Amino acid sequence: MTEITRLFDFPYYQLETHNLKAALVTKKNGEWIKTSTQEYIDKANAISRALLRLGINKHDKIAIISSTNRTEWNIMDIGILQTGAQNIPIYPTISAEDYEYVLNHSEAIYCFVSDKEVLEKVNKVKDRTQLKDVFCFDEIDNCKHYSELFKLGEDTSNQSEVQQRKDNVKPTDLATIIYTSGTTGKPKGVMLSHDNITSNVLNSIPRLPLTSGETRVLSFLPICHIFERVLIYVYQHNGSSIYFAEGIDKIGDNAKEIKPNLMSVVPRLLEKVYDKIYAKGNDLTGIKYKLFHWAIALGEEWKPYKENGAWYEFKLTIARKLIFSKWKEALGGELTTMVSGSAALQPRLIRVFCAAGMNIMEGYGLTETSPVVSVGMMRNKSFKVGTVGKPLSGVEVKIAEDGELLIKGRNVMLGYFKDEEKTKSVMTGDYFHTGDKGEIDSEGFLKITGRKKEMFKTSGGKYVIPPLLENELKQSRFVEQVMVIGEGQKMPAAFIQPNFEFIKDWIELKKLNIEKNNTAICNSNIVKERIQEELNTCNSKFGKWEQIKRFELTPDVWSLESGHLTPTMKMKRNVIKEIYKELYNKIYDI
Repeated sequence: MTEITRLFDFPYYQLETHNLKAALVTKKNGEWIKTSTQEYIDKANAISRALLRLGINKHDKIAIISSTNRTEWNIMDIGILQTGAQNIPIYPTISAEDYEYVLNHSEAIYCFVSDKEVLEKVNKVKDRTQLKDVFCFDEIDNCKHYSELFKLGEDTSNQSEVQQRKDNVKPTDLATIIYTSGTTGKPKGVMLSHDNITSNVLNSIPRLPLTSGETRVLSFLPICHIFERVLIYVYQHNGSSIYFAEGIDKIGDNAKEIKPNLMSVVPRLLEKVYDKIYAKGNDLTGIKYKLFHWAIALGEEWKPYKENGAWYEFKLTIARKLIFSKWKEALGGELTTMVSGSAALQPRLIRVFCAAGMNIMEGYGLTETSPVVSVGMMRNKSFKVGTVGKPLSGVEVKIAEDGELLIKGRNVMLGYFKDEEKTKSVMTGDYFHTGDKGEIDSEGFLKITGRKKEMFKTSGGKYVIPPLLENELKQSRFVEQVMVIGEGQKMPAAFIQPNFEFIKDWIELKKLNIEKNNTAICNSNIVKERIQEELNTCNSKFGKWEQIKRFELTPDVWSLESGHLTPTMKMKRNVIKEIYKELYNKIYDI
């Protein structure tokens, strides 16, 4: 049996244990194209042979930029790693200038892209990089197709050299550099070894309810991020068939076709799914409308392990049959678990989706920790709403005196590429400083309470932790995004991006005389008063010094494209503050 110590060991382990006919499945021209475990390995070996013929040496860097998850990405991943080279995944949505920075900083000499849009951005900067060539997964004029490497690697006479390269890759060797798009400044290159990632994969496996050789998975979160990538290796180890969604907008359609049992999500996606369901429920009339809202209210009271008692469980059975079953059908009907990461998830959403029979396992991690630090699971009473589960085996979590979470384990990164000073600034001995604040309760559950850097003092010397207020206020359906401000000021305040879709439906339902465009909504006193009600509810849960005293609504939709958010959908606080400088000055009468 293959011992898994390096990332390319996973497909070989799968070949020995499951040998799937559908290991990796991508939709092309309306048809799901299945790649078996054997074909996956054969193609990866052909890529390795071709790369050796192109002169790839150990520790060379090869970039991959793909707009969607797809079979080709995984074949390239294994093909690159087997040669002792490193895979440099790049977020497709960052600017051409950021492409240039990452390609140069990583010293990438080849680049594989998914499509025309990504290729155009690479071509803009290619001459200012060390790239020798660019290959594309799609068939595009004036770009080499990646299948040319299969032809180059067809001759197996150098397979023994591939094997020698594989044998020479140590678990402690660098496997990948992942550039984290920070909220300020240039991206940092996080160096992760084979052991960093494989240890994290193997320790994560017991937390997921996977049925060996049977589970179907829908993958759509960017594989260039370590969260989805680690899950892909988890699925390969388990013998799960991995279906790659055509895009974020096709998740519902793809789910109906393949009927997944499990998928990973981010809070923003669940919020959008829930908002759509809620909007449809509001369109119902009569008894159907009442039943829908009864089921929602019931779901919001959900507790694990039947803690609410037999009468609640009886009502829940009815709600699942009449209402929640339709939610499941919209996602294929067989989805039992969603793994959520990257940001805090509203407890209300966790309760409602779990009530609907789609359990949400919320986890916590960072790119620098490969990434999983902790994650909940239903087994062994290891699930608690409002927490991110218990730390993984082999991962030590320590709470510093100031409340910061410190992490120690084989999963902690090698360091930041070409930045020893920054690496030293986040390490104390073997402990990595996360910058997050948290606490561990008496049962061992980890709760994230905020960001150390995001905490600020008002002019009165009182501390305010913005994420606590933001997460509470975001439970309102009227609020899409919120950023608490007020460092050095007399009081906390907030920029709020309303949930425009929900508010437009609300305007129609209430028959209000408000134009249904973003600017009119933000200028409406009726809307402001209604959001003030939501704010009052939020404020009641906090001390007087930390309550949000004033707010301004923003007509823009905060997005990656407009510069408000990072690729992992975290707020760029300094950028947002600069964008709304006039609103800031208005709030504080500057």
